[in-house]
Amino acid sequence: MPRLGFAIDNRACIGCHACTVACKSEHDVPLGVNRTWVKYIEKGTFPDATRTYSVQRCNHCEDAPCVEICPVTALFTRPDGVVDFDNSRCIACKACMNACPYDAIYLDPETQTAAKCNYCTHRLDAGYEPACVVVCPVEAIVSGDLDDPKSRIAQLDQRQKVQYPKVEKGTSPKLFYVGGETAALDPTEAGPGSDTLWGADPDAVPLPIMSRRTTDGADVPRARRAYDAKTKPTPWGWMVSAYITTKAVAAGIVIVAYLAYLQGALTDLLPTSVTAVSLLFLGLTGALLVGDLKQPQRFLYVLLRPQWKSWLVKGAYLITAFAALVPISWWLTVSGADRSVMLIVGGITAIAAATVAIYTAFLLAQAKGRDYWQNPLLVVTMLVDSWIGGAAALAVLASSGLLEIEAAMLRFSLCLGLASSALLAVAEFVPTHPTRDASLAAKMIVSGRYRRLFWLGAVGGGLLAPAALLFAELPLAAPALLLVVGMAVRNHLLVQAPQQVALR
Repeated sequence: MPRLGFAIDNRACIGCHACTVACKSEHDVPLGVNRTWVKYIEKGTFPDATRTYSVQRCNHCEDAPCVEICPVTALFTRPDGVVDFDNSRCIACKACMNACPYDAIYLDPETQTAAKCNYCTHRLDAGYEPACVVVCPVEAIVSGDLDDPKSRIAQLDQRQKVQYPKVEKGTSPKLFYVGGETAALDPTEAGPGSDTLWGADPDAVPLPIMSRRTTDGADVPRARRAYDAKTKPTPWGWMVSAYITTKAVAAGIVIVAYLAYLQGALTDLLPTSVTAVSLLFLGLTGALLVGDLKQPQRFLYVLLRPQWKSWLVKGAYLITAFAALVPISWWLTVSGADRSVMLIVGGITAIAAATVAIYTAFLLAQAKGRDYWQNPLLVVTMLVDSWIGGAAALAVLASSGLLEIEAAMLRFSLCLGLASSALLAVAEFVPTHPTRDASLAAKMIVSGRYRRLFWLGAVGGGLLAPAALLFAELPLAAPALLLVVGMAVRNHLLVQAPQQVALR
């Protein structure tokens, strides 16, 4: 079986866009989106200026993160190595768009499903080459079997100096460039939002200017993006940010209530008011998850047509199991079951709640396109957030007279959650991040476009204000609500900032 791939020979490419037009014509690609497009990169100053053309498209990775994260096998790898898609299965969760390090997947505005280059499989199966290869006037696009030593693509790979894009992602891309320009392959070298006529994009977030000085202090001309396809909208919006917060409250209130029951601070395992709050926020979580889909009528595909490597699938089953365990624990409480039985069932329910709280960290880690999410501290952060959400919900119930629980235990729980959250914030933003993309996302939060929301909402309103109220020993409802608001702001920043870093 062949191992098909693409080579882009930048030594020959003239930037004519014939490949883009042929691809659009072959697949009826709508206006505003592209499967194949050309990016222009300019370097130097007149008269020593150069322009490089870079053809961009799906890399048909051997270890494709889009295939791994897709919950319904809408994206799949064929035996010949082509990463193809089936839009009749796609639920448009947009996870694949964040998983792709090359920004090669788009949401089709007509079908409202994910789409990308599929190597023209309909032509391939009929014995023809992809449309872009056939139409290129200078044969700058080469397709073929990378394992066939006689093929032109294999000979280019073996005999020329080639560049595979973003190999550090571990995706093993099956597309490489001959004579590629570094500034074209690394988006941070020539970011979007430049002031050139065809490179300007009002929807793009300009990247911070990187240093371009030599050791002797001389200025080095910076590369700029002179022409590119329009920046795509952010895949995940406020609904994803909100669902992480509602999920934390739904799971956390069960975890904290169970520990309070173990310590004797709560007389019942799962009182009616606690059960109602957990199920209410769990319902909101489900509504937000389904509401964010562009194909919400297909949401049951996640449970009925699962792709088990995806943490979207695992999370859906964890939420379903947790939603069944909560009423069972409540029924044992109101029916006066034996304490040993309640401890066992309550413990299982609390463990299920903890898995519900943290699974999104593993989902974000599957989105390999976003370096900021490749952070092992996310698991701890989401567990701490669930603790804060649970303690805050219990404090509000107690203040409303709907729950009897020891105030000292609640105050300690809120203080513990606040201190843990503050330490995690320091651990996240003080050290140097391992990659440039992660550093850019952190910089955007702390000193960039999100700085006011971070300092006023997350730090001031979400940490300092509740700390002052707790220190003053005022009623717990106010600091509890502020902690939840701060958590919601942090989750919004966590989801939105990394998506603003250019991937192409």
